[in-house]
Amino acid sequence: MSKTVLAIDIGSTKICAIIAQIGDDDSIQITGAGTTKAQGLKKGSITNIELASKSIKAAVSDAKRVSGSDVKSAIVTISGAYTKSLNSNGIVNIPNKEISLKEIERVMHTSLYNANIPSEYEVLHALPFNFKVDDQDYIEDPLGMNASRLEVETHIITTQKSNLSNLKKAVRGAGIEVENVVLSGYASSIATLNEDEKELGVAIIDMGGNTSNISIHAGNAIRYNDFLGVGSNHVTSDLSMALHTPLNIADSVKLNYGSLLTPSNDLIELPIIGDENTTHEVSLEVVHNVIFARVEETLMILAQFIDNSGLKDQIGAGIVLTGGFSKMEGIRDLAVATFGSIPVRLARPAEMDGLFDNLREPEFSSAIGLVMYSKNAFTQYEIDVNKRVRHSNESPAAQSKIDFKSEPEIPIAHSTEEEKQDTMVTLPSKKEKSNDEASGFSKFWNWATQLF
Repeated sequence: MSKTVLAIDIGSTKICAIIAQIGDDDSIQITGAGTTKAQGLKKGSITNIELASKSIKAAVSDAKRVSGSDVKSAIVTISGAYTKSLNSNGIVNIPNKEISLKEIERVMHTSLYNANIPSEYEVLHALPFNFKVDDQDYIEDPLGMNASRLEVETHIITTQKSNLSNLKKAVRGAGIEVENVVLSGYASSIATLNEDEKELGVAIIDMGGNTSNISIHAGNAIRYNDFLGVGSNHVTSDLSMALHTPLNIADSVKLNYGSLLTPSNDLIELPIIGDENTTHEVSLEVVHNVIFARVEETLMILAQFIDNSGLKDQIGAGIVLTGGFSKMEGIRDLAVATFGSIPVRLARPAEMDGLFDNLREPEFSSAIGLVMYSKNAFTQYEIDVNKRVRHSNESPAAQSKIDFKSEPEIPIAHSTEEEKQDTMVTLPSKKEKSNDEASGFSKFWNWATQLF
């Protein structure tokens, strides 16, 4: 029986709601989507429940209007901010000498019980990365095997109880019940990574407006995750201070002229902060230098995270960059240089039936990943935030190799507040970029929503 799912990606700069139909054969059909500017959030965490609820409600209302369906519960993302991770293990005896789902559930709950989780933290995900049957290591799936003992090593991701509670309150304030909560970096990995990358080992970095989340997959399981409170909005702040111009003008400069490639000596005229009637000329070389310094520093910190993880030698497939910040021109080349010549790929979310044109952008990876998670596209086994053991065979259809088809483009709904354009100053026309294949509508959307 097909089901309707509502996925809400609660980011630091935007909130995206997607409604999809999941068929009996695990096919996905996107039927509605809505995006609004995030309010009441800072670095991915709720700072004002009332404002956050209004933003969530606006995005959900737009999605419902496009979809024509009324969904009462949702699966939502939670930021990597204030999360802590630890590894644990569990051992159980197999009385019947054959491993069933019951034994797998027992050993996973045992590993959770053995974990030293602080009282103020709540489990988001318990993800097994090594099953051991008797003395045999790294069993991919122990189900049905003969054994006298089953062991598991588990990567447990926790978040502060207050952070999780505030998120649920904000969603309920929008009239939606929270069905499940998924770490945003985990959702992004579902939408962007292929099976070969996860098998070989890969680090995925979701670079957003105010945050960057990093997860390392090794052997089809998450082994490490971390969070950096830096995103593309920090580039905007740097430009505003360096160019002495208002934040909204600095953001337009970033979107129109932001590049990490060879700088231009052209001049642009910008208003002065505090005195918008007075303008001054600024060289694009200064713009380039400011952006380059911030992006390089961000990538260097992320590279340090990978070094500290102790898993650098296990990411044979390299690094995958996604999120709005990853659209910065030239970021891949700088990332290759910063990460020490490790292969780097820029990723967009997976294609699926009815996918709106704008949802194909990297900033929607988490939202698309949530939809895919709803059809059991998660790890082989896991314990979710509801303390329920999930397994990818819950659905009869295979989880990979879905034959997604293209559908006619449907414009994504958005709030009228985002349509307001600044009229204080007219910047020179945007220069052409050789790799820019977006339509005119997409360019307007990206500028209007400031989802960089």
